[in-house]
Amino acid sequence: MKQSVLRFLANQSGATAVEYGLVLGGIALAIVAAIQGVGTSISTVLGRAATALK
Repeated sequence: MKQSVLRFLANQSGATAVEYGLVLGGIALAIVAAIQGVGTSISTVLGRAATALK
């Protein structure tokens, strides 16, 4: 029983999965922020183009 508890405490595979999850979450957040910034710029450019075509 003691060996099982020690093995469980030494196991770090769950910690690695959590770290990967945090990294992927940070990357996803950066992508969303970048898309929002670019989307606003594209919307402005297309709006100006539409106005110029009228």
